Amino acid sequence: MPEMKELTPSQRTLLGPGPSNVHPRVYRALSTPIVGHLDPEFLVLMNEIQEQLRQLLQTRNKLTIAISGTGSAGMEAALTNVVEPVDNIIVGVNGVFGNRISDIVVRCGANPIQIKEQWGKSIDLQKIEDALKQAGKVKAVALVHAETSTGVWQPLAEAGALCEKYGALLIVDAVTSLGGVPVKVDEWKIDICYSGTQKCLSCPPGLAPITFSERALAVARERTTRIRSWYLDLTMIADYWSDSSRAYHHTAPISMNYALREALRLVHEEGLEARWQRHRRNSLELLRGLAALNLHPFVDKEIRLPMLNAITLPEGIEDATVRKTLLTEYGIEIGGGLGDLAGRIWRIGLMGESSTRANVVYLLAALKDIL
Repeated sequence: MPEMKELTPSQRTLLGPGPSNVHPRVYRALSTPIVGHLDPEFLVLMNEIQEQLRQLLQTRNKLTIAISGTGSAGMEAALTNVVEPVDNIIVGVNGVFGNRISDIVVRCGANPIQIKEQWGKSIDLQKIEDALKQAGKVKAVALVHAETSTGVWQPLAEAGALCEKYGALLIVDAVTSLGGVPVKVDEWKIDICYSGTQKCLSCPPGLAPITFSERALAVARERTTRIRSWYLDLTMIADYWSDSSRAYHHTAPISMNYALREALRLVHEEGLEARWQRHRRNSLELLRGLAALNLHPFVDKEIRLPMLNAITLPEGIEDATVRKTLLTEYGIEIGGGLGDLAGRIWRIGLMGESSTRANVVYLLAALKDIL
């Protein structure tokens, strides 16, 4: 077996769909000594993470935790805990991650009722209401707040009240939006909301913030069939995160929780409003600079994400060649299109620590040189 050399990954400016660059304080937190997952000091840290997540998600939900796993684990947990066989689940599908939600619903033995929209467009709430009227009993409506594959920002302010009217839960994918734009769980009457650490929170991938309303938790506890995942069974995980029980469930990734705690400290030190404004300001500057290069947004202004900028490629630009040159000669990573949008768009992320004016200027200068 050949000798393995010391690990020396290249320095990258991460301006793709995730992960984003990590603050030095978060790296330092990762390198601090670990303790046991039931050590009194770690239990205090868990409480701190919960409270910081509640502030970030703008909720008072007791079950607000960080699941041990990436954002996709959050998606699985959100669905497998409340979806049972033969349930009707309305899913907004306008990109890759709406399709992924539908896939998980099928794997739960349930029936996904897809509200499909053209990629690059948001889901019309009237179509959701029509489906709620026609489908009979609907267990939940699942929507992607920030569709990472297209850069679409899904309006949610009225969705929760609509779901409540028809007795359905509202499940929201906020993997890319949390920390970059407002996510108002209580005000918008969201029952389940999940995210990931590697996007606008600028923490390495590995944890999935998630929150369950009391109504959603009751649905999970009162279901007639067993939750299909043991590892993601929140009726058990909730006891591990509870002050009153602290029942052992699994060995939590200690260092990742250190990192998330520090990343959340940075978010709250900056302030949520200031952070949202920074993402918007840098996105607008990027779009102005790209327009001068004849590169324009793929998504309409009203539903355009500031942290994930989807850009239409004009004829004559070789997608893969430009992205490879950016990476190898400038150390800049941006994302290409997925599915039907492969070769047709770029996905430029300005998330968390990566959302800086210096990065915008650097990327624009590199693209000008290449093009």
